[in-house]
Amino acid sequence: MKKMITRRNFLKAAGVSAAALGLAACGGSSSSTASSAASSTAASSTAAKADGKVYYLNFKPEADGAMQELAKLYTETTGIPVKVVTAASGTYSDTLTAEMAKSEAPTIYNIGNMSGLADWDDYALDLTGTAIAGELTTDEFNLYNDAGELKAIGHCFESYGIIVNKALLEKAGHSIDEIKDFASLKAVADDIHARAAELGFDAFSAPGLDGSSSWRFSGHLANMPLFYEFRDDGITEQPATIKGTYLDNFRNIWDLYITDTAADAKTLTTGTGDESKAEFTEGKAAFYQNGTWEFASLTEAGMTDICMIPIYCGVAGEEKAGLCSGTENCWAVNSQVSEADQKASLDFLYWLVTDEVAAQKMVDTLGALPFKAAPASSNTFLANGNDLLAKGNYNVSWAFNHTPNVDSWRATVVTALAKYSADPTDANWAEVVSAFVDGWAVEYNTVNG
Repeated sequence: MKKMITRRNFLKAAGVSAAALGLAACGGSSSSTASSAASSTAASSTAAKADGKVYYLNFKPEADGAMQELAKLYTETTGIPVKVVTAASGTYSDTLTAEMAKSEAPTIYNIGNMSGLADWDDYALDLTGTAIAGELTTDEFNLYNDAGELKAIGHCFESYGIIVNKALLEKAGHSIDEIKDFASLKAVADDIHARAAELGFDAFSAPGLDGSSSWRFSGHLANMPLFYEFRDDGITEQPATIKGTYLDNFRNIWDLYITDTAADAKTLTTGTGDESKAEFTEGKAAFYQNGTWEFASLTEAGMTDICMIPIYCGVAGEEKAGLCSGTENCWAVNSQVSEADQKASLDFLYWLVTDEVAAQKMVDTLGALPFKAAPASSNTFLANGNDLLAKGNYNVSWAFNHTPNVDSWRATVVTALAKYSADPTDANWAEVVSAFVDGWAVEYNTVNG
């Protein structure tokens, strides 16, 4: 029996959270500029009669051109007709509502997260044991239902961590290989800060807390205690309350940021993202917390000897941590279409990540792909993340996607962090803990009643 399609379910289906919309997805643009829904059907008059057909409902407007080209190439090569429809930015759930209600529904579509999977489980084919699943280098970005079935495959991702100027590190007499956990990161940063006047640069760029920069800490850095707590407690959906189990670890890394820097901790509320980035690009700081989306602009500024390492905060076993990586781009195959269309869709997806030309086009368009045959990305930071996963390090997933009433919660945390930074006492840290834990419950109740 088919699952009832309702607007409430469809509005959740794409799984796009407010927190994640602030990031550039998978190496592409996060611009909200609308693009018209585009569609094309690739066909070849000389192609052999096809068994099955593919209708790909594309989630990423910036990938439309590439997907149209690949659809045409695949049809010319195999004779299988492939239609690509791309929703305008921010309208995926509405487009999905309309298209899935049609007799010719999408055969491939996007599920963004576990909330979306809860709505679409009945429409998603179990991909366990499929050829494309066998090409994955990690299952960290996949979506599994309660029965353990693989229902959606994460096909691209982006990451954030601590960006390192390796040239400055070496000038200070250190090597990137020294940094394996919080203790070793702190030792290197403390040494650089202590010799900042001699070296001509400090350890960390300014951890500014104005609106252009604070999200790096109230969102991205705050992910660290959330991730470890949620991992311990098996949380996969937004909880009504949190415990703050790892807030001492959050304090560890925040103290390092506000101590081993040239910035005045008493004036962080006026510190901007541009100022922090400028410190790094001008060679005034060895470390800079940000994401893979910064690679192009940093290299354009002349930085070539840079890499990205995990954010360490003193959690046991963190030497096996990877970057903070996530995605809302997960391929699902419609279980309600014919077996011929299902097979055609699976074959098309397999071709996208194994064919030399197609895989290169996908990497050029989306960034890092977690598949064996995918060529390396030219984005060094994405390559750093892939290397860590290939070594068996665990992914630090985006727990911040579960934040309730995200803007309000983050604003409260920033206010508390600013007060603590200006006067780092235990009493002021208790206010950070309250903003984090009590504030979560308040915002959850505000949204859910």
